[in-house]
Amino acid sequence: MKSFVVWFLVLVGVASGHSGEQPLSNIAIHRATLALDESLAIKAYPFILAPKGGDTEWVTVDLDNPNPSHDDWVGVFSPAKFNESTCYLENDHKQQPPYICTAPTKYNFANFSNSDYVKTGKTSLKFQLINQRADFSFVLFTGGLSNPKLVGVSNYISFANPKAPLYPRLALGKLWNEMTLTWTSGYNLLEAVPFIEWGRKGDPQLHSPAGTLTFDRNTMCGSPARTVGWRDPGFIHTSFMKDLWPSTLYTYKMGHMLSNGSYVWSKMYSFRSSPYPGQDSLQRVIIFGDMGKAERDGSNEYSNYQPGSLNTTDQLINDLKNIDIVFHIGDITYANGYISQWDQFTAQVEPIASTVPYMIASGNHERDWPGTGSFYDVMDSGGECGVLAQTMFYVPADNRANFWYSTNYGMFHFCIADSEHDWREGSEQYRFIEHCLASVDRQKQPWLIFAAHRVLGYSSDKWYGLEGSFEEPMGRESLQKLWQKYKVDIAFYGHVHNYERTCPIYQNRCVNSERSHYSGIVNGTIHVVVGGGGSHLSEFTPINTTWSLYRDYDWGFVKLTAFNHSSLLFEYKKSRDGKVYDSFTISRDYKDVLACVHDGCEPTTFAS
Repeated sequence: MKSFVVWFLVLVGVASGHSGEQPLSNIAIHRATLALDESLAIKAYPFILAPKGGDTEWVTVDLDNPNPSHDDWVGVFSPAKFNESTCYLENDHKQQPPYICTAPTKYNFANFSNSDYVKTGKTSLKFQLINQRADFSFVLFTGGLSNPKLVGVSNYISFANPKAPLYPRLALGKLWNEMTLTWTSGYNLLEAVPFIEWGRKGDPQLHSPAGTLTFDRNTMCGSPARTVGWRDPGFIHTSFMKDLWPSTLYTYKMGHMLSNGSYVWSKMYSFRSSPYPGQDSLQRVIIFGDMGKAERDGSNEYSNYQPGSLNTTDQLINDLKNIDIVFHIGDITYANGYISQWDQFTAQVEPIASTVPYMIASGNHERDWPGTGSFYDVMDSGGECGVLAQTMFYVPADNRANFWYSTNYGMFHFCIADSEHDWREGSEQYRFIEHCLASVDRQKQPWLIFAAHRVLGYSSDKWYGLEGSFEEPMGRESLQKLWQKYKVDIAFYGHVHNYERTCPIYQNRCVNSERSHYSGIVNGTIHVVVGGGGSHLSEFTPINTTWSLYRDYDWGFVKLTAFNHSSLLFEYKKSRDGKVYDSFTISRDYKDVLACVHDGCEPTTFAS
């Protein structure tokens, strides 16, 4: 009995303390029982999805149920066939397997689109499906989410080519003139050879091979990722486009050469390569954290947890011609061990990530799991322990298991920290951060940006206020002297789901009285919380923090625009309308960057 209770708690997510953050964890799918009702009908159509290509299709599910109930719900299952043979019992292999032990990819209540369903038993639901390398079935349950009884199963439907190459994600390589491309397919290396065809628009096209990665259930560190949340991730391919001309338009498409000599192609995409480091040109950067994903069909899967996610995504898509690179600084999908959600997320951001580099940082919901080396001994990743993030997205790190890296974009130099590993003085990451900050040539790259997921600087978050630290515990104690010494312009954080900007600050004191225009020597680092990408919002403390210049309890993102080496525009935009609600400018010369500031002076001598 004890082992069953432990198993039950792990499966439904209670043990992690984060069950409310992943709606799929509210479904006690392992408790489902079979109670088929031969008198009801459930039909899904069209039978073949995207016959002319594409990765998304709207599906209609018609229900005719002679015994309707207010708590009836429909789950979308992929693969379409499910039974106890797919069960993995983590704690007790002698335990009787449940009838169903894999979560649906999404669900909705039967009365969602027809309030008369309970009276008539008839309704039609619409689901937006993405290609996830397998067929689909739609299952009607009664008994609600906590005690589901399976009463009907639909026909199976499938995409025309379930294995097609999809969801391209661009990222900067380790060199300024290198762009990486990662995508997902259903083709293993025995079936097809992955590659990309690319080149400058109008020129003869080049072919570059791709490496292929995947992982299995045993790679996951715990439940639900190893149990009800597990789903085969397919194959993740990464190719490198090298020796790119600066600021040049390129086209590309993903390809797979099948064993019979034929080819499977994606559609054509395009991107603009990075400017040369120090190049004086217009450069525009988007930064936010904690976006997650949401469903356009109104399904309950994320309707109550990421209400701002689609707004943020759509604002970026609408303004994509005015964006050069995106940084999503942690808490990427909030899959929390439900592997299918990573496909859902990459499909959501595909219009962005296929066009501009989509750079990510590691957050607690990607990495943290007890006993796996994460700095925080908590269960926030749902057992993923970083595997999904470091496989699904490329970052130019020396070791992608340690998610810290530096990267350049024109006049910007970025130092991206991993707050889920130790950053304190003496640690491996601390040495990286100092080297990253010290190695930049500020004459060529005057705009020095630090970013991490957790707030290692300053935040007026309610919980930080209760602790009295206004930061992640031990956050800035080791790092603030580095920010000051190397004159970091702006430090960005997520984790706290709101927006806040501080004054230029050092050791808890504002070192510049300006609010909207900084000129000459700034004297300190401006700290910005930009964790309102989409997840549920975080309250502010009622305490008046004197260093806080602007707070916003809403979803939004930041846009940085470097006009040249001397002029930077900072804008905070709300996701609901894309309008600017907070902004400031920095205007300065190179000599101002070199100037002596408190605890940031180079040694001098009186010798001649």
